[in-house]
Amino acid sequence: MLSVRMQRGQVCGPIVLLLLIGGYVVYTESSDYSDAEVLPDSYPSAPAEPLPEFLLEPEDAFIVKNRPVQLRCRASPATQIYFKCNGEWVNQNDHVTRESLDQSTGLVVREVDISVSRTQVEELFGLEDYWCQCVAWSSAGTTKSNRAYVRIAYLRKNFEQEPLGREVRLEQEVLLQCRPPEGMPPAEVDWLKNEDVIDPSQDSNFLITIDHNLIIKQARLSDTANYTCLARNVVAKRRSSTATLIVYVSGGWSSWTEWSECNTKCGRGWQRRTRSCTNPAPLNGGAFCEGPPFQRVTCTTLCPVDGGWTEWAKWSACGTECTHWRSRECQAPPPRNGGKHCSGSMMESKNCTEGLCTRTLAPEMGVAVYAGLAGALLLCVILVLCVGVLAYRRRCSHLHGDITDSSSALTAAFHPGNYKPPRQDNFHPLHPSAPPDLTATAGPFRGPLFSLQQGVNESHHKIPMTTSPLLDPLPSLKIKMYNSSTLSSLEIPADMCSGDSEILSLKSVGTGGRERQFHSRTLSREPGLSTSATLGHLGGRLTIPNTGVSLLVPPGTIPQGKFYEMYLIISKWDKTTLPSEGSQTVLSPAVSCGPSALLLNRPVVLTLPHCAQLDTPTPDWTLTFKTQTHQGAWEEVLTVGEESLSSPCYLQLEEECCHVLMEQLGTYGLVGQSCPPQPACKRLQLALFAPRAPCLSLDYSLRVYCIHDTPHALKEVLDLERSLGGVLLEDPKPLLFKDSYHNLRLSIHDIPHTHWRSKLLAKYQEIPFYHIWSGSQRPLHCTFSLERSSLAVSQLSCKICVRQVEGEGQIFQLHTDIQETLPPHSPLPSAGSCLPSSQVGPYAFRLPCSIRQKICASLDAPSARGCDWRLLARSLGFDRYLNYFATKPSPTGVLLDLWEACHQGDADLVSLATALEEMGKSEVLVVMTTDEDC
Repeated sequence: MLSVRMQRGQVCGPIVLLLLIGGYVVYTESSDYSDAEVLPDSYPSAPAEPLPEFLLEPEDAFIVKNRPVQLRCRASPATQIYFKCNGEWVNQNDHVTRESLDQSTGLVVREVDISVSRTQVEELFGLEDYWCQCVAWSSAGTTKSNRAYVRIAYLRKNFEQEPLGREVRLEQEVLLQCRPPEGMPPAEVDWLKNEDVIDPSQDSNFLITIDHNLIIKQARLSDTANYTCLARNVVAKRRSSTATLIVYVSGGWSSWTEWSECNTKCGRGWQRRTRSCTNPAPLNGGAFCEGPPFQRVTCTTLCPVDGGWTEWAKWSACGTECTHWRSRECQAPPPRNGGKHCSGSMMESKNCTEGLCTRTLAPEMGVAVYAGLAGALLLCVILVLCVGVLAYRRRCSHLHGDITDSSSALTAAFHPGNYKPPRQDNFHPLHPSAPPDLTATAGPFRGPLFSLQQGVNESHHKIPMTTSPLLDPLPSLKIKMYNSSTLSSLEIPADMCSGDSEILSLKSVGTGGRERQFHSRTLSREPGLSTSATLGHLGGRLTIPNTGVSLLVPPGTIPQGKFYEMYLIISKWDKTTLPSEGSQTVLSPAVSCGPSALLLNRPVVLTLPHCAQLDTPTPDWTLTFKTQTHQGAWEEVLTVGEESLSSPCYLQLEEECCHVLMEQLGTYGLVGQSCPPQPACKRLQLALFAPRAPCLSLDYSLRVYCIHDTPHALKEVLDLERSLGGVLLEDPKPLLFKDSYHNLRLSIHDIPHTHWRSKLLAKYQEIPFYHIWSGSQRPLHCTFSLERSSLAVSQLSCKICVRQVEGEGQIFQLHTDIQETLPPHSPLPSAGSCLPSSQVGPYAFRLPCSIRQKICASLDAPSARGCDWRLLARSLGFDRYLNYFATKPSPTGVLLDLWEACHQGDADLVSLATALEEMGKSEVLVVMTTDEDC
């Protein structure tokens, strides 16, 4: 192989000819073509050389201060390599070339370096950055490398925003903001705590957002320190001013001590109790406890009263012993309040004959009397014992000895059934998560029971025991058997798998064959109140038509290669507990989405309709988002306006619905209560129904329903009335129901009494306030029963007034022919205009994936001018709590998911394009326009 070399600086001189003939390179050097050697007619053929392939391409570089940068590229096979910068060839003298031979392929490997100085970059005019690329030649052609951009590195001195010192209370969320100086390349940011670098992976209480802000989730006493924002790139390091964070603890009172004793022993005094400001004690300038450290109350101690004797009573009659007596009481006054008792004796006796009575009983007569009494007593005892022995023996002769032991008889009688009665004080109901041991059977025992320990010849002495209440036949037991191998799913019997099935079969999503425990609650699947679809990595959307309930599963939520059967169910009010408690009111349907154990890579968006009136200038609602546990209890997830980094979701509130970003599926609902001093208002609908024509009876009824102003509530009433044979007479009327504890009053007026009569004796009917506000009874309605004079009467005109006492109201003007068949009237949208129940993959989203990726790439990175995802959130109205989005890997992607959910019916990209135009993102608008045209 003949190699051709050119000496450095050899630009002019003899003409160099490179001729490729028959695969050989012939090199000649001559000043005249006539001196060239004559070529032979043919040459041996050789394999064709491939195009050059770059083994090393030039990379982007930054010029630090005045130090030039080196660009290098390497290619094989290559006869020549030259650099081209900004469209112009670099002088050959500026190239440093090295050549080697690849031992494995035998091809020539050529490597070229050039040096780019700061002056060359600064001399470039125009908006484009300085760039260079390599061009390599071989006999087969040329190959170009990628462009390498050369920029001058710098880092400004002043921070665009520096952190500010703060004083915060214990466990409060803290945000320290930092915008580093402008630089090239963009500066990396570290946070220092007392000059030590903060590592969020080591301390989960710290979080550094994508726009370089430091968030302390819950301030601790140990977080009291000096914080510094450190920005650095290849040029320099810059330190912000130090922000001092002080975490203070406001003092709290300890419990009150017990009241001291009254300071006086008699009369009025006072008692005292104390408390100390040590629970906790104020720290770091925290406020001292408000209120007094002691309390004093008056007390009255009753003075002790010593007892006093009353006057002696009269002497009693003279007794047989020639004495009489008299008494007195300690009641003048009686001792009170710890006073001393009277001293002395209560009774006094003396001889009443003044010594004249001296008769005494002879000693021998006294002994005889006492001996007679003792003998009589002994005789009585002997008689009682004899009677008892006789009675006992007689009883034993009747019983005989045939039944040996009642317990053995019971045991023998029940052994065949193997029945063990449960302990009443330790009753455990059957539960799928803990299947009982029911291998033994139990059943009724018929016929009389006998002791099984008797002899065969003693059968005539056996006593039937069926009359005993203890040994009544056992009731027939219905025992439900559970198989532990089927606990991973809730299966439906074959005869229940029809379209009207009330039990939804939920397949387990567990891994590793582990058994999952399901709560005994079953999810009611009513027609029109549920939907399901199999979704994968591309995502999709579940929608329950005509209810306003939907679930958006963005692309990438489900791991690649996984597919899950996802469902969305509206719980019926008579089959679930209410999420409200106390003065709270239910504002949305309770919705279950699942499977609940599914691990999501990014948040999904659940859309719920609500009936809260939100157009007042001042906030009058405290809204709470709740979830239902497996035990059926409701727990608070989020209170709107009180979000923190520990909040597991984000709620975007609109006038008629709310959109919830969440990463855990389950059962959810929205409740609210009035926020003083203004009473809140609920949006209700009043729907008037009547029997379907023609009416063949003299009786006629009008039903007025009071329901939430949500599509789901209206759909529920329409389905109920359709089953009862009722028709909607006119569109529902809105009503604002105020939290004022006043009832809803309904009355009927202007009835033509010549042909119609009202059966209602009272002037009006009322629905209690609490029934409407709590939502505990659904659906609420009042019935007006009328009676016409004859079947020939068909025209009915009247007014029905519905209003809240001391509140707003509505009037129905009714003019109808009860014999005329009316066309079915439904205020719900037709089937053709509603969204499909499920959309899978890209068809579920208005924004194409390519546009989404370009918007995220343009806005995710923090901008020095603030023209990033934060400005997009403000433009779209999603900026109530930006820290939720800041914690996500792609804040822009989550914002676009929320935008998709908010505009599922009218997502014409106008609102999004307007927001991007206001931000000055013209390059993204061009991409959107191009993709839309395509």
